[in-house]
Amino acid sequence: MTGKILISACLMGLPVRYNGSARPLLHEAVARWKEEGRLVTFCPELAGGFSVPRPAAEIARAMDGNAVLDGTARVVEQSGRDVSDGFVEGARRALEIAQANGCRHALLIDGSPSCGSGFLYDGSFSGKRHAGEGVTAALLRRHGIAVFSDREVDRLAAVLAMDDAASE
Repeated sequence: MTGKILISACLMGLPVRYNGSARPLLHEAVARWKEEGRLVTFCPELAGGFSVPRPAAEIARAMDGNAVLDGTARVVEQSGRDVSDGFVEGARRALEIAQANGCRHALLIDGSPSCGSGFLYDGSFSGKRHAGEGVTAALLRRHGIAVFSDREVDRLAAVLAMDDAASE
């Protein structure tokens, strides 16, 4: 068995999303990984100092987490309040937790300005999406952690099966 998997807390059924909801990911592989003790549950937004509930936030101007990390984009609430620092802090803490637990893979909820790995909302708060990754997903990838979205559980399971077979 090859290491642990960092997983978004909302995917584990914890009500930590901005609106106080969860997004439980019901999948046989996730249940098995939980039983095997492979999952490290984490919410970067809570770790970044945000509460539940909290105002929705998006990365402005259809930018992405890499641009936020580079200081060329901001995460904002619909009111216009800049909350970038909290998102960057949460990403740093997610990286620390992942590294401390030997996580080489992460399973994160898509669409989130923190955890999105395939798509994000464009900052207009109109529901428009664009390809990109959130602040936490970007930072994890910059440090060699493979990030998978909640729609890619089967792909992650295949990667882990190959890793497990190679380590035997």
